[in-house]
Amino acid sequence: MTPHNDAEEIATRLYGLQQDSPLLISLFDNHDRLRYANTAFCECYQVHPHERISWSQMMLRNFRQQRGALIRTDDIDAWLASARSRRGKQPFRAFEADVTDGRWIWMTETVQPDGWMLCIGSDITNLRASERELRQARDLAERASLTDTLTGVSNRLHVMRQLETLLARQRRLQSPGALAILDLDHFKQINDRLGHLAGDKVLRDFALRVPPLLKPHDGFGRMGGEEFLLLLPDREQEETALTVQAMLAVTESARPLLDLPTFSYTCSAGVTLLRPDDNTSTVLSRADEALYLAKAGGRNRFVIL
Repeated sequence: MTPHNDAEEIATRLYGLQQDSPLLISLFDNHDRLRYANTAFCECYQVHPHERISWSQMMLRNFRQQRGALIRTDDIDAWLASARSRRGKQPFRAFEADVTDGRWIWMTETVQPDGWMLCIGSDITNLRASERELRQARDLAERASLTDTLTGVSNRLHVMRQLETLLARQRRLQSPGALAILDLDHFKQINDRLGHLAGDKVLRDFALRVPPLLKPHDGFGRMGGEEFLLLLPDREQEETALTVQAMLAVTESARPLLDLPTFSYTCSAGVTLLRPDDNTSTVLSRADEALYLAKAGGRNRFVIL
């Protein structure tokens, strides 16, 4: 048998075994679209074998139909924003997922440098409940350690870890990338005039509006107060500018306070492109300087350095 024929036989057998396996096997591309799913995965998450659906669309459909993934939330948009802040941000991740039919799935995510992701799930329903409670407590504690409690997006610790990973990848691959510090304009005045509850609503609104504009492996998190950090791997200047401009536009059009329908808010951004010799200090310092210039220039704008 020639090497070519041998490779074809191996590929055919692997495909057949994956289709027959009780493991839930799926492959998502760098836009987080489902590109392959075996029978077990399709049956579990209610997708068709050749359906090209994004992970977010799949979760939203499961939530609305109450089939597939068991999603316990009163705000699906906030749930999706929080989940996307963790999904695909590490080379490998493992966690537990519930299914509406009562099964417990141990899911792993393996991410390649170009953003493609292999997901493999194992049915662990038969494990003792006491063991599951320990795992759930651990998973909840890990999730809490990475999540900003007010907005549900990555907290400072998590997004700074992502920044370190981005800089290491940029040095290794010499790939382009950008970073932006986003700051809500006149936020202290919002708190002073309307109260901290209104300010919290504005922060949560902003945290919901940015993620839909991002690619799956971009980073977004709250640094503290009204300041957020945005990480844009594999972006040149033109695409970076378009992304940030879209964020400013969607922010300006928001009306987050139902009792004040005319209320609006804006955001300023300090943007910088990654350089080969960058570290966290230098890149954040440039972004801070760019943000200062954006604020000094009238706010509701961005500056790139």
